[in-house]
Order: sequence, then structure tokens, then C-alpha cells
Amino acid sequence: MLEGIIRESIGKKGTNALRRDGYLIANIYGKGLENIHAAFKMNEYIRSVRNKDTLAFPVSVNGKEINVVVQEYDSHALTGNLLHVDLMVAQPGVVTHYHVPVVHQGEALGLKNKGLIHVAKTRLRVKAAIENVPNSISIDVTPMDVGDSKLVRDLNKIDNVTFTDSDRVSVLSIIKAN
Repeated sequence: MLEGIIRESIGKKGTNALRRDGYLIANIYGKGLENIHAAFKMNEYIRSVRNKDTLAFPVSVNGKEINVVVQEYDSHALTGNLLHVDLMVAQPGVVTHYHVPVVHQGEALGLKNKGLIHVAKTRLRVKAAIENVPNSISIDVTPMDVGDSKLVRDLNKIDNVTFTDSDRVSVLSIIKAN
């Protein structure tokens, strides 16, 4: 489980001191809950986020265990290093917005015809309670040829989950390789 600390100072000096010591600045929030200003060791955070199986994952801050979901993060423009992350508490029964990863499966017919898979949306925004949110949205690309695309309206409906992206938004397509 990812262990974090409470930030004593939320000012610029305190934040920069924590970053120099290898910490990632985080804000943990939830509906009806008080915000928690926390910090996690950068390497431990990256390792735990990469190895998680579900959308929500547990963290421990100040001895209190919380299930959280990554909502947003900021990275440095040049180095790509993470600077800040917003974590939302995954409260059972509370309907809110989540960003679910898109995964394509199969080998597209268009790949044999000199095409490439272009993923326009790596994550789709959905509105649901955490217990109904899938870990990923899987799209079968096997029958797709060059020029074909999957829009949000073409995706299979999921019980108790609403896609909040426009139904005419392209999720992925098979494009011609040059």
C-alpha cells in the first residue's frame, strides 16, 4: 500500500522543499469530505500506480486508509516529471465522473492493408458510482479496415454507467500509413 504524509505547509517554500526530498505533492478530496494536503514518495507513487489492477487503489495517509482514484496530474513541461496529482476518494454509492482507460483488442484487418491504429481518446469520461465503473473499456478492432473508426455511440452500453463524452467523438480509427 502506498504510504503518504500530511503536508505541514501548503506554501511554495514547503512544497519546493518536499519536491527536493523526492516527494510528489497530492491533494485528496471527496464529496462532503475535508481536503487532505498530502505528499508521497515519487518512486513509490509511480510504482503503485503502474502496478494497480483496478481504477481505485488504496493509500495510507497519517495512518488512515483511503481508496482513491487519480483524477488529474500536472507534469513539468520539459522534463516530464510529475509535479502534482489530484486524488479523489472513491466513495461507494456516490455517483461522480471518472476517466476510464480505453484498450483495443484483436488484430485489425486494416493492419494487413498498410494501416495503423490511431487511438484518439486514451481515456473516456464516464459518470457512475465506483462499484459500477469498469477497469477499462475494451474495443474489438478485428473487423476494422483502413478508414473505419469507432465513435462513442458505437461502444457497448454498460449497466449503470453513462458516457459523458459527446456521442460523435472518435475513440479510435484505422488510418493509412504513409
